[in-house]
Amino acid sequence: MSIHSIEAKQQIRECVLKAAGAAVAEGKFPAVLLPDFTIEVPAERAHGDFAVNAALVWARALKSAPIKIAETLVKFMDFTGTYISRIEIAGPGFMNFFLNDRYYAEIIKDIESKAENYGRSDLGRSQKVMVEFVSANPTGPMHIGNARGGALGDCLASVLEYAGYDVTREFYVNDAGNQIQKLAASLEARYLQIYKQDIEFPEDGYQGEDIKVRAAEFATQFGDSFVNKPSEERRRALVDYVLPKNIAELKSDLEAYRINYDVWFKESSLYESGELDRVINLMKEKGLTYEKDGALWYRATEHGGEKDEVLIRANGTPTYFAADIAYHYNKFALRGFDRVINVWGADHHGHVARLKGALDAIGLDGSKLDIVLMQLVRLMRDGEVVRVSKRTGKSITLKTLLEEVSVDAARFIFNSKEPNTHLEFDLDLAVEQSNQNPVYYVQYAHARICSILRNLKAEGIEPRECTTDELVLLTAPEERELIRHLAALTEEIQAAAKAYDPARITRYVYDLATLFHKFYNSCRVRVNDEPLMQARLALCLAAARVIKNVLSMLKINAPESM
Repeated sequence: MSIHSIEAKQQIRECVLKAAGAAVAEGKFPAVLLPDFTIEVPAERAHGDFAVNAALVWARALKSAPIKIAETLVKFMDFTGTYISRIEIAGPGFMNFFLNDRYYAEIIKDIESKAENYGRSDLGRSQKVMVEFVSANPTGPMHIGNARGGALGDCLASVLEYAGYDVTREFYVNDAGNQIQKLAASLEARYLQIYKQDIEFPEDGYQGEDIKVRAAEFATQFGDSFVNKPSEERRRALVDYVLPKNIAELKSDLEAYRINYDVWFKESSLYESGELDRVINLMKEKGLTYEKDGALWYRATEHGGEKDEVLIRANGTPTYFAADIAYHYNKFALRGFDRVINVWGADHHGHVARLKGALDAIGLDGSKLDIVLMQLVRLMRDGEVVRVSKRTGKSITLKTLLEEVSVDAARFIFNSKEPNTHLEFDLDLAVEQSNQNPVYYVQYAHARICSILRNLKAEGIEPRECTTDELVLLTAPEERELIRHLAALTEEIQAAAKAYDPARITRYVYDLATLFHKFYNSCRVRVNDEPLMQARLALCLAAARVIKNVLSMLKINAPESM
């Protein structure tokens, strides 16, 4: 039997509904349809473990004062065999439920028995979900926005896995289209500039130092053998040489960031397999296209778009939008994902409706595509915005960031706020070893528990399995508050999965560290009362286990000493 807060809330719901049924049977309530009610954790813990507003939301339907409804419900309430110990009516008719000692004891037992699986659930029932994130153009190194997107996407995928979904992490490699043509032109100019002085750089070319480096590498290997070749052949050779190196570097940087993708999907495969052509033909067959000015257009305005969109340019080149439709057709129709989640920058906001509309238009369900829009990041040092690396003097990339800041700190801080909020990343704070640094603060709580265990072991004291009778000794307010928080993990993971907001988990573990430090400062673990000492040791172990589980979910280390 699961004994976390989800079950306690279910017991409360059943008790309220059964009491209402009994009241109807006794003629105390009329037999009418009653609206749903909420069960919430009260802001003030003195008001119980859970507060229920049923009496308030039922007042209109029952044509009675909430206080009278609450009094009637309490009279008919039977909580035999539940965790409920008593009920109090407060204010205009709230019912405050207090849970018994066994509930608190069994939470610790549950954590002990589930160990590394504590917090997992079957909410998703193994539905196939893809999370596509980062998907940076392989034309250069990853920027800070990619760093935030990587932490959010990877942590969201982990949250969904813990909530019982079958998750695939995917990186979409834009190795075709305009950006690759621009890369080719940029590389060509830098390569030719090595041998000729009068070569102009394309006005819209990629200006990064990495382009010069790659062109120089190509020249080192091939010399001037491509200088007099046709431009098309030279560009193709440069891209064929550089692209695999860039993709390999993306993979290496992401692995260093503890992100491992299940699938690296190449845009070029849509062209090579004929999938893009098949989707274009499907759109033609459905009457979704028309020709104008030599280009093929999609009737987007008939399917939720603000304006019609070009699918095939007049020069015969497919647009990014055409490839995106084919890519998502591949996700749903060919690979059978139940839901697809894309983590995009907020600047892609206008693309959301038109892509969903296109999926609906070709016979797929656009509502199964969810977009998490991510706001910008500002790097800060000494209270000022930072744009270049302190070490290299160049713009900060994911790689250079991780040379300055630990992966633990980067993943924690980038995942500390909801995706749709702007984030300031304080570089000074990220490297500080103090309680002001949020990841250090959480990791220190885990290390402190390990230190307690080591110190007691030096005295010959080892934790042992406690009985329920011993665990009910944990009645101090700080102990109860800590146990309540431990009990909420599964529900918090489920809420994060439903909201696509993994930052909830970061906040949860930070609050857990706060509650543990509060408990530690108020309740001595090393006491002469052996059963109480063992119960407190059990609570310490439960807290350490949950901190480790959450940090593991976020792919952050849980050190045993600091």
